[in-house]
Amino acid sequence: MKKLNSLMLKIIKSYLNFLWNSKNEHGVHSPFVFNLVTKCFYDKKKYPEYTVLKNYRKSLLADKNLIEVTDFGSGSKVFKSNIRQIAKIAKTAGISSKRAELLFRITNYFQPSTILEIGTSLGLATTALSLGNKTSKITSLEGCPNTINQCQLQLHKFNFNNIECINTEFSSYLKNFQLPASNFQLIYFDGNHSKQATLHYFELLLPTITNESVWIFDDIHWSIEMEEAWKTIQQHPKVTVTIDTFQWGIVFFRVEQKKEHFLIRV
Repeated sequence: MKKLNSLMLKIIKSYLNFLWNSKNEHGVHSPFVFNLVTKCFYDKKKYPEYTVLKNYRKSLLADKNLIEVTDFGSGSKVFKSNIRQIAKIAKTAGISSKRAELLFRITNYFQPSTILEIGTSLGLATTALSLGNKTSKITSLEGCPNTINQCQLQLHKFNFNNIECINTEFSSYLKNFQLPASNFQLIYFDGNHSKQATLHYFELLLPTITNESVWIFDDIHWSIEMEEAWKTIQQHPKVTVTIDTFQWGIVFFRVEQKKEHFLIRV
C-alpha cells in the first residue's frame, strides 16, 4: 500500500508540473505541430468509428469469463501469472475510451500503411489503429498466449481483418525480424513500461525510421524510470520533434524540423 501511495503521489506531482508547463494550440509556433494539434488532437468531429470502438469495449466489459494471464519482463522470464476476468482486464489494462479516439484520429491523420503495436492485450488500442486506416497492415505483438487468443476471437467477431497478432516475447521478435525492410510508419509502444525495455525497443527499431515515422510511447510519466527513458529518447540525435501529452510521448524524426519539445494538453 505504501508503494502504491508513493506511486500515486509521484504521478500527481508529475501531472501538476505538466499542467503548469503545457500549452494548447495558441502556444505552438511550429506549423507542423500546430496543424497536428488543431486538425487532429482537437478535432471535435463525431466519427462513426467511435461507435465501433465503443461497442468493442462494451463487448469486452460484458465478458465475465476467466483466463490465465502471463506477463513477461524485458527478457523471456515470466514474472507474473494469475487468473483474471476478461471484463476486468479491459477495464484496468486497456486504453481509455478518450485515448482510443485520439489514437484513431492520429492514425487517420497520418494514414500510415504499416503499423507495429508492441502490447496487444485485448485489442482496444489495436482496433483504434485499424479503424484509423482500414487499408493499413498492422502487426501487433503480445506475450501472453491466452490474452492474444481472446483478442483474436474478439477481432474476428467485429470483422477486423487487417491485423496480424503474434504471440511472442517482444525483444526476441524485434531482434530476429528483418526490421529495416519493414519500415513501420507508425509504432505504438505499450508493452513493457520499464526504462530498460523501452530504451531497448527504441534502439532495436531505430533502423526502421524514415522522415514520416510516428512513434507513440505510452505511460511516459508512470515512474521516475519511464521519465528518464523519455528524456533519453528526446535527446537522441535522430529525434527532432517530441510531444508530451502526459499519457503519451509522441516522437518524430523529420529532418526539416528543428529539434523542439512540446507539452500539449489533450
